[in-house]
Amino acid sequence: MENVKVIIWGLGAMGGGMADMLLTKKGIEIVGVAGRGKKIGTSMYDYIKTEKGDRPDVIIQAAEDVIKPGAADIVLLCTDSFTKNAFPKLKFILEQGINVITSAEEMSYPAAQNPDLAAELDKIAKENGVSVLGTGINPGHIMDTLVLLMTGCLVDVQEITSRRVNSLSPFGPAVMEEQGIGISVEEFKERKANHTMAGHVGFAESVGLMAEGLGLKVCEFSQDMNPIVTDVDRKSPYGFAAAGTCAGVAMTAEAVLDNGMKIHMDHPQQIEPEQVGVTTGDYVIIKGTPNVNLLNSPEIEGGLGTIAMCVNMIPQVINAEPGLKTMIDLPIPRALMGDVRDRICPEKKIVK
Repeated sequence: MENVKVIIWGLGAMGGGMADMLLTKKGIEIVGVAGRGKKIGTSMYDYIKTEKGDRPDVIIQAAEDVIKPGAADIVLLCTDSFTKNAFPKLKFILEQGINVITSAEEMSYPAAQNPDLAAELDKIAKENGVSVLGTGINPGHIMDTLVLLMTGCLVDVQEITSRRVNSLSPFGPAVMEEQGIGISVEEFKERKANHTMAGHVGFAESVGLMAEGLGLKVCEFSQDMNPIVTDVDRKSPYGFAAAGTCAGVAMTAEAVLDNGMKIHMDHPQQIEPEQVGVTTGDYVIIKGTPNVNLLNSPEIEGGLGTIAMCVNMIPQVINAEPGLKTMIDLPIPRALMGDVRDRICPEKKIVK
C-alpha cells in the first residue's frame, strides 16, 4: 500500500505543528499545503520547525490548486473555530471526495449550535463517500471524551464536573483574539455585552457530546465568562498582556440533562499562568457509583494536545463509514507509533 497522503490547509501554529508531527511518522506523507497571501509559492519548511533536509519540497498553494479529487486521503483543516466559518471549506473538501479532520472547536459537535449545517455536512460527506470529524484537546478529548470514558466503569452517573486549568501560550493569533489577550477590562466587558467576546469555544459542544454519549438530552444550558486580569506583563509566542489588561478568560457553564443530572464546566485559561503561580491541570470529577476523582497536573498542553488529536485520529476517520462523525462515533484515540499504513483498511484508501 502507498503511503497515507495528507494535505494541510492552514499552516499556522496548529497546522505547522501537525506538519512537524507527520514528518516523524512512518507510512504517511504530506503531499500538499493550502494557504493564502504571501505564503503562496513558498516552501512549507519556511514555516515549520523541521528542516527540509533531503525531503522533497512542499510548496504552499491556493486551496483550489492543491485540493482536488484523488489528491490525498485526508485534509487537516486548521483555519477556523466556528462551524459557520469552516463550513464552506469543509464543503469544498468533501465535494472533492476527500476525508477531513478539522480543529474547529464547534465542529466537535456541530449539532449543538448549528444543527442545519451539521445535517448538511453529513449529507455532503455521505454523497461523496467520505467522512468529516472535528476534534482537538478541548473540545474533543479532555473535557468531554475523557469524561465519557471514565463513566464507562460506573454503574450510574449522578453529577459531572469537568475542569481544565490551562495555558493559552502555545496557541496562535486567532486564539489570542478569541480570548481577549491584552485588551482592557472595559473592552472585555463591552465585547461580552455585545457577544463579540468569544472566550472558550466549545462548552455547548462538549455538553452535547457528553449528553448524547450518556443517552440523554440537554434541557438547560448557560455559560458565563469573566476576565483574568494580570498584575504583571506577560508575553507568549503569539500574545502579550500588559499589567492591568486581560491575560485570559475564566469560563464556566452549567447544564441540566433530561433526567435531572447536572454538568458543571469550569475552564480558566490564560497566557503564562506559571508566571503568577497558577498550577495547570485537568480534572474529571464524577458523582456516581463509584465516584471518580481524576487529576492530571500539569495540564496536557493545549497546542500539542490538539496537534496530536488531529493527527492520531487520521486512521479512524479514513476507516469510518461516510458521514459527519464525532468522537463517540469512532474508535478511541491513541498514538500513532507504528507504520500508519497498518492502521488503514485498504478498501478505504483514496490514493491507491
